[in-house]
Amino acid sequence: MGIASWYGPGFNGRRTSSGSIYNQDDLSAASTLFPLGTQLAVTNLANGRSVEVLVNDHGPYVDGRDIDLSHRAALVLGIIKPGTARVRMDALSTPPGGPPLGPRYFVQVGSFTDRANARRVREWLGRYYNDVHIIEATFKANSYYRVRMGMFIDRVSAEQRALAVFHIGLRPVIITE
Repeated sequence: MGIASWYGPGFNGRRTSSGSIYNQDDLSAASTLFPLGTQLAVTNLANGRSVEVLVNDHGPYVDGRDIDLSHRAALVLGIIKPGTARVRMDALSTPPGGPPLGPRYFVQVGSFTDRANARRVREWLGRYYNDVHIIEATFKANSYYRVRMGMFIDRVSAEQRALAVFHIGLRPVIITE
């Protein structure tokens, strides 16, 4: 699960990270959680609408967001007007030669009730690692801001990162999804 946003007119016609030309009317997405060429099912948790998209770009590069959808995909999901939505992302297939579908691993280095504290940890770790992000979770009407690193496709890679951040004074936990 994560936060989706969308991008469109300002990027239409530009080259994506995959080398293709971005077309806001295609069902596509930008993600740093999934490899280029991954086919995803994205479901808007607020209204239950789903769409299949192809990851053909990297992004989003805004704190707290996990996937940028094309204009058309956002239209299908009903998130044009609000701009963002909580979504579930399910990998349907990976590109040829890509990692097999299976569990995804993350290294969680903290969970905070104050978003500012989570941001400080993310910014500090972000000086050393480029895969640090904040996941918002709600439990019994309370919001928690979890600082996570990754996604790792195997547990060994997650354990190596956990050990590295342990040595700089954090108490990491490996999360499997």
